[in-house]
Amino acid sequence: MSGTEQGGTASDHAVETHAGAATLETTIADELLDQALAERRALVQLCLYALDRARSAGVVERLEEGLAAIGVTPLRPDGERFDPSRHEAGGTVPTNDASLDGVVAETEVVGFADRGRTLRAPVVTVYTAR
Repeated sequence: MSGTEQGGTASDHAVETHAGAATLETTIADELLDQALAERRALVQLCLYALDRARSAGVVERLEEGLAAIGVTPLRPDGERFDPSRHEAGGTVPTNDASLDGVVAETEVVGFADRGRTLRAPVVTVYTAR
């Protein structure tokens, strides 16, 4: 057979079929991964919703433990310098101690991060000098 003749061997067809199957498997795997990640995000959001409404300290603790096990951690910046790019100011409290000016006095609403990426910024009360 010369290079200008049509046709191919059975092994050529098998290679093409295998490549097509691999592409299909990759596409299916990508779709399943996207679906799993979307479902994880939805479950994390549902847990945050439940945390906001939980009345039992035990339930809050268990939800936070479960979230921490998958990389979702609470953000409670009490005592840290207020940073408007990471915190939301919910209010201020006056202080006579100049060293506390601009420091987070307390966390009003706990924030959360997923493996370092902020899901929800904490709402905080900030000390302000008189």
